[in-house]
Amino acid sequence: MNREMQLDQNTLISAWQDRLPALMKDGDSFSLQGDAADRNSLLIHFDAAGHQAYSLDFRCTYVDSREVAVNLIDVEQSGLHTDERSDAVQQLAQKYTRQIHECAQALQSLTNP
Repeated sequence: MNREMQLDQNTLISAWQDRLPALMKDGDSFSLQGDAADRNSLLIHFDAAGHQAYSLDFRCTYVDSREVAVNLIDVEQSGLHTDERSDAVQQLAQKYTRQIHECAQALQSLTNP
């Protein structure tokens, strides 16, 4: 049974901004905003720590109040679009996808009361 999410996007954004930093590696940073086209989606931008200067953009969409779908939207290295199929990018994408899922799970008491 799918349960539609009842939480407004601003409350969701605030909760994510409070929780996500605790799941991240030292030196990595992120920014987060609501997707104007879909109130059930968040756009998350990660800047990876280190000399590679990678940044990755994801869309996290609440399928229902308990489940999220995570899609990699864009990858840049030093401000230029780069191949997302490289091993380094795939490892970063998996790490950030895992962090997004962990954050969504940590917030289930809010999204699926």
